[in-house]
Amino acid sequence: MSRPVSASDFRNRRYFPGTHGNPFDMVLRVARAIQRLPLPVFAALLAGLALLAARGQWPLAGGLFAFYLGDWALLAALPWAQKSFGPAKPPTLLLALLRAPFALLPIPLALAAQAVGTGLVVYGFWIEPGRVVLTRQSLHSPKWQAGAPPLRVLHLGDLHVERLTDRERQVVALARETAPDLILFSGDFLNLSNVYDPVAWEAARAVLRQLAAPLGVYVVAGSPPVDEPDVVPQLLRDLPLRWLQDEKVTLNHHGQDFDLIGLTCTHKPFEEAPRLRALVDHDPRRFKLLLYHTPDLAPEAAELGLDLQLSGHTHGGQVRLPILGALYSASLYGKRFEAGRRQVGGLTLYVTRGIGLEGEGAPRVRFLCPPEVIVWEISS
Repeated sequence: MSRPVSASDFRNRRYFPGTHGNPFDMVLRVARAIQRLPLPVFAALLAGLALLAARGQWPLAGGLFAFYLGDWALLAALPWAQKSFGPAKPPTLLLALLRAPFALLPIPLALAAQAVGTGLVVYGFWIEPGRVVLTRQSLHSPKWQAGAPPLRVLHLGDLHVERLTDRERQVVALARETAPDLILFSGDFLNLSNVYDPVAWEAARAVLRQLAAPLGVYVVAGSPPVDEPDVVPQLLRDLPLRWLQDEKVTLNHHGQDFDLIGLTCTHKPFEEAPRLRALVDHDPRRFKLLLYHTPDLAPEAAELGLDLQLSGHTHGGQVRLPILGALYSASLYGKRFEAGRRQVGGLTLYVTRGIGLEGEGAPRVRFLCPPEVIVWEISS
């Protein structure tokens, strides 16, 4: 069902998602401080938390401390297993705080709850982040000529490459197996921890180099702290793709023309909207597709008569709970655009859960939010 278009004016907002200095950025600074703690100091901190949570009951405190150390070992082993490459101490401390309330249960239940917690840690950090899901979507448009062959579009987002892992290899394999007519990438090539890391650059280039489609591969840059303006030109140099920087290209698929607009993201819709307006062809018969990193421009895109917007940035929250959904959504519109397909007036918006993981001290975790690539079939 179509939802009303209600573009908001965020000019007076102090912080913007995906930019330096926002609250999430401040949390990452705290995480960096935690990671710098010497090993004996951090171990003592965990022991003190265990004793506090156990209310001075030494046997329970010892058991709780053992679970804390287990989490630490599991997270520290992720780089060794080539799963992910984040610091272990900040998420270990977060998990310790989450485990603490369950120590209030009677001892048998408390220990059972801690064992379940370990299972969730294994699943959320070791299994789900590497399980890439193929999502299929279709869009029937009156702007697509009757009888014209459907257009198959592969949408990728938020690679956040740290190193070349099985996750990236799955993405390349799916790109080949689905045989799309067009491949679109909605930004964030590198992990925030690896923006100036030459090894990560080569891993990202290895992935992008293997993407190919008859109508081409088109990309836009993501959040400025991730896709730094001085890095992206070097990262994409000589690759078989086209980087759209506030540009419109008209493509032809078996006689059907359509416009692809790629916009550079600053996370400030009031700055992006005029640039988008200048690129839009107001021919009501032309199908128009917007490739833009964040979903927060969807109301303005709908007002301009665009048909499909492909975005990412939110990662779907990475951690989702049944009914509640994402615990955190990096969108100016909150949970409205946290993930998946949304209808905004006449515009269809899709916000991918992305492929990679948040960087710096953020947990390299996914729960009920596996990485995804999306294949669209656009037809009459």
